[in-house]
Amino acid sequence: MRTPGFGCRSFLKTLDSHTPQQLFSESSSGLAALGLKDSVVQAIRNPDWTAVEQDLHWLEQPGHLAVTLADPCYPMQLKEIADPPPLLFIRGNPDILALPQIAIVGSRNPSHLGVETATEFAKALAREGFVITSGLALGIDAAGHKGALQVQGYTIAVAGTGLDRVYPARHRTLATEIVNHGAMISEFPPGTGAKADHFPRRNRIISGLCIGLLVVEAAKQSGSLITARMALEQNREVFAIPGSIHNPLARGCNALIREGAKLVETARDILEELSQYNQQDDDIFTELRQTTLDLEQQTLLNLIMFSPTSIDSLVENTGLPVEVISSMLLVLELQGYVESVSGGCYTRIK
Repeated sequence: MRTPGFGCRSFLKTLDSHTPQQLFSESSSGLAALGLKDSVVQAIRNPDWTAVEQDLHWLEQPGHLAVTLADPCYPMQLKEIADPPPLLFIRGNPDILALPQIAIVGSRNPSHLGVETATEFAKALAREGFVITSGLALGIDAAGHKGALQVQGYTIAVAGTGLDRVYPARHRTLATEIVNHGAMISEFPPGTGAKADHFPRRNRIISGLCIGLLVVEAAKQSGSLITARMALEQNREVFAIPGSIHNPLARGCNALIREGAKLVETARDILEELSQYNQQDDDIFTELRQTTLDLEQQTLLNLIMFSPTSIDSLVENTGLPVEVISSMLLVLELQGYVESVSGGCYTRIK
């Protein structure tokens, strides 16, 4: 793992013919015969023992471990992908890696409704015994982790850094909670910082671990869509929450649905698709009762679309003065029925 230039695929290919012990006792000519570059051959012949000692010191700490492909703790789902990490570093409980996992991913800059949706789906699925897996990123990832934690469920964070670091730094407290109620994992050794090319590599692990992946909000070009397409390639179930054609954060999900992802509106849709993994029998999807509205408020709410609706159009359709409309909109927003968006418009959210 500490050999520079020795990528995952080369690592796995070499393990097909050599055990690690055989590899390190091989001659330079024997290593070259495996198709390894001169720099890799030299690095294997002269290991970076300082880095190795640092890794071993990290592994001596409580709750820290590493598992290889040959380890019984290595997750079976992840073994199935084309390029599984040869080594996984873990902080937390390794046993939950064997439990059925559903990944929840999406925008780093979601709407309020997107955060609420991701949280509620995570809570519902975690109550059913599914582990919620994501990437500890801002936005939808964090909402998924937090939703699972709120109902004392299990959650796994796949890091794009070494596990002695937390990225983004503002998620240190969340990372600690995840370690205490689940696990953090990474293919990167301790000391590895955040780099742009690490995150696509991390994403294949997120999709590889899960039996199903849910995309809550995603722009047309986003890392979440890359993860979803990896999941499709890995023969995982992919679910997407549809949205308005006018909402940029819905375009990625709508595109996935066109490509074959399953449209979902409730967590029950996912559970029915994954019924063979269902852990609980209780029906946990009873809809929350909405706060009772008076007739005028309900009439106004019925005129607000699930796409941006201007105050001017509401004034025109109701005949009410703008100050009355504004006052009613404030009440509807406080009660969670609508959300203000740019351009002086409102969007209905339930």
